[in-house]
Amino acid sequence: MRVLMFGWEFPPHISGGLGTACYGLTKSLTKENVDILFVVPKLHGGEDVPRVDFIDAGKVPIKIGSHKEYTTHRIEEPGEEVSGVNISITTIEVESVLSPYRSSRYHAPVTHMESWSYTLEPTTHEVTQEVEVIDTFTHLFSGTYGPDLIEETNRYAEVATEIARNFSFDIIHAHDWMTFPAGIAAQRASNKPLIVHVHSTEFDRSGEYVDPKVYAIEREGVEKADHILAVSKWTKDILVYRYSIDAAKISVSYNGIMPKDLKTTSVMPSIGSHVVTFLGRLTYQKGPFYFVEAARKVLEKFPDAHFVVAGSGDLFPQVVERVAQLKLSSRFHFTGFLKGENIDKVWSVSSVYVMPSVSEPFGITPLEAIQAGVPVIVSNQSGVAEVMPHAIKVDFWKTDDLADAICNVLAYESLSTTLKKNSLKEIKNITWDKAAKKIKTIYHELI
Repeated sequence: MRVLMFGWEFPPHISGGLGTACYGLTKSLTKENVDILFVVPKLHGGEDVPRVDFIDAGKVPIKIGSHKEYTTHRIEEPGEEVSGVNISITTIEVESVLSPYRSSRYHAPVTHMESWSYTLEPTTHEVTQEVEVIDTFTHLFSGTYGPDLIEETNRYAEVATEIARNFSFDIIHAHDWMTFPAGIAAQRASNKPLIVHVHSTEFDRSGEYVDPKVYAIEREGVEKADHILAVSKWTKDILVYRYSIDAAKISVSYNGIMPKDLKTTSVMPSIGSHVVTFLGRLTYQKGPFYFVEAARKVLEKFPDAHFVVAGSGDLFPQVVERVAQLKLSSRFHFTGFLKGENIDKVWSVSSVYVMPSVSEPFGITPLEAIQAGVPVIVSNQSGVAEVMPHAIKVDFWKTDDLADAICNVLAYESLSTTLKKNSLKEIKNITWDKAAKKIKTIYHELI
């Protein structure tokens, strides 16, 4: 079985959990004898998984036109000397779908022009010339989440059509809304079944103030998909009630965690005996302000506590400003976006990890914290809460409850030890191998 899979990022070049999820799933699917053709807007180097072939969308040539033209020039004035230029113009018809997406990075084909001059004999003379035109171009992609993201998703869909016409595969698998147009385009070009994998919705990211363009893309993706994978029951419910999707069309496939050696030499210098960590994007979805408000209350009981905020995002300036307003700057440490060993360093000094997300489809980071031996507190409004019965859970808006939970973990070593022990047992069953087996079964049902 071969899967044409569309993603937006892939390790080691990631900016969030989506790339991590794609890596874990593809690696486990290959153990199930699934071959994968993985497409990303831009390859940066270092992407490597056995039995996974990577395609850089920015290097895929897109054919605009291929045809032959025969142009005949006829002169019927015998004996007259003509010295001049006869011009043959070859026109190229460009599909209309390109026009809305054309930008300064679009390289338009050059019209072909041939010219010549003659001295005619005193007879009628005809000249026939054959011109073959084959023009291609490629799109440029940043492969990021910048201001041109919508435009890039449209160009990505164009590339997907070309890939679907030139490669053999059995099924299409598209990860999150940026790739849904590509998945639909490949489905249309190949008549192969399409699975869309919903790792997050616009309601998770933006609450009630959704971007109508993104919402429209998501809705078209889930409507045209042959089947939908949701990373939690939380996400499935959003798709049913917010997107009017039949629940029978949606399967819940929980994310997993990659096995990792807990022994690490990546140790961060100690910043105190009580360290509370927030690791995630500083966006509405992740609830960083609730973390700050809870920290203020924790410091009333643990004035020596320190708070690490590891991440970046559009709310970064406002979060820093709020910390300053509360006169807590000496107790907060902002690291910016972290990955790899730098995350391990943060875990090495953390007493507890807090995920106060407003709406979290799943949440891989708590699993990573548990794997590193750090107890976790997560919001009830998260998918990971569904698979972690022994984690402490609170409603994100109840900052008093969140502060009390943090204080209890810091105050009682026995509670911290019990949380770590029970959670480590639980994550043994939360694996990408388990997810891959379920998804492969769905593949076979659709083919």
